[in-house]
Amino acid sequence: MELKLGDVVKMRKKHPCGSDEWEVVRLGADIGIKCRGCNRRLLLERQVFQRKVQKVVSRPSENIL
Repeated sequence: MELKLGDVVKMRKKHPCGSDEWEVVRLGADIGIKCRGCNRRLLLERQVFQRKVQKVVSRPSENIL
C-alpha cells in the first residue's frame, strides 16, 4: 500500500471517540496517524498498520505550479 502524508484512511475498528477515520502524519518504519474525531495521535509499526487499515478514503490535493 502506497501512502502519502495527509492521506485519510479508514481503520477496521472505531476509536473510542466514535471516529474510524485517521490522517497519516508520519511515514517511515512506523506510521503516525491522527484521529479525525478527537485529534489523538498514534504511532504504529508499518506491518501492524497494514493489517488494521481497511482503505484509503481520500488523498490530499496536489497543487502544481
